[in-house]
Amino acid sequence: MSSVFLLYMPPGNAEAMVHYQDTIRQKVALSRISPHISTNLRANLLSIFGQSPIAVWGSTGGPKNRTNFERMSQGDDLLIVEGDSVKLIGKVAAKVESKELSQELWRPLRGDRDTSWELIYFIANPRELDLPFTAFCSLFGYAKNFQLRGFTPVAPARLQEFYDKYDDLYSILVRLQQGQPITQRTTDILLPTDAPATERAEVSPEEIDEALRVPAVSEHVRIQWKLARLGLKAGERVWVPVGDQAKLRQAFQFDSFDAEFSAGIDLPHSYIENIDVVWKQEFRIGAAYEIENTTSIYSGLLRFADLNIIAPNTLYPMFIVAPTEKKGRLREQLRRPAFKRLELDKKVRFLSYEAIDEIDQFFSGSSAGLNVDVILAKSERAA
Repeated sequence: MSSVFLLYMPPGNAEAMVHYQDTIRQKVALSRISPHISTNLRANLLSIFGQSPIAVWGSTGGPKNRTNFERMSQGDDLLIVEGDSVKLIGKVAAKVESKELSQELWRPLRGDRDTSWELIYFIANPRELDLPFTAFCSLFGYAKNFQLRGFTPVAPARLQEFYDKYDDLYSILVRLQQGQPITQRTTDILLPTDAPATERAEVSPEEIDEALRVPAVSEHVRIQWKLARLGLKAGERVWVPVGDQAKLRQAFQFDSFDAEFSAGIDLPHSYIENIDVVWKQEFRIGAAYEIENTTSIYSGLLRFADLNIIAPNTLYPMFIVAPTEKKGRLREQLRRPAFKRLELDKKVRFLSYEAIDEIDQFFSGSSAGLNVDVILAKSERAA
């Protein structure tokens, strides 16, 4: 269970707004940070952010702030609240206490020239919001007139009550801002256990002999490789199941995927590690792909159903990837009552092999403009 830390920024504070613009909106290059941190921390930041600039924020080093700072862990949620509005949510990627880095990043604009914000945290997946703080208060049982001040953690009892009902705070706050409904966890959905029978095809002895003579790369592995490669071109980190990593190395000399699943993602790893391809954006999932070539589409839908039961407010797109002729089977399976109750017919999209090949060919010489939205545009509603 991730902790949640709240940072209050008084409205109209010119100094805070300048610093916010400089190191959160514009972010900070790792080359500027590196001279002031250890080699180990630099390697950690590089593994999370690559060469992308990093959102950075800090607090003054008073006793109360330092106690809260010491409690912060990688993957904790961090909210910046300006006045009566939630201004930003992100994940704690790492932290460091450094007056030298503070002086490099934030120069006092007025008053005490010795003021420093040496309790520094690096923020993954920062997302700006404009959400009434009262919406957050209602989720965590605070009074509507609760007055936030300084740097404050949410009490463990309030966290437990929240996570007993809901899944991902980030997704919920984004949904609230967009006027979308939020869903509480449910435990009374029974997923179907009667998997459809696998279709059989007649194969001649000559075809069997030919298949044995020519070691072919399966369509599953080929599409898995293309999706992984497209993810890298889109600037995403890529995960494929441990059991498939050797296949991609052997068939395509491809090993640019994460060696292990990232910390900080608010899902039990067992529910996501076996999905065929996952695009990751720092500590958040960017997209999930289930490839169904010879296996039943039903098996991929079961994995997505599990994810939706434990995290019903997820925002990332989910794709069933299959040959075009399997689209009808996907629609049939989505009519199952359990899948419809989870609204998988609205959340899961169909992505054909042909569409992937087309995208891969178009971006063969350049990655400019490639992102999840391109994939979404080429996919189809499943129902």
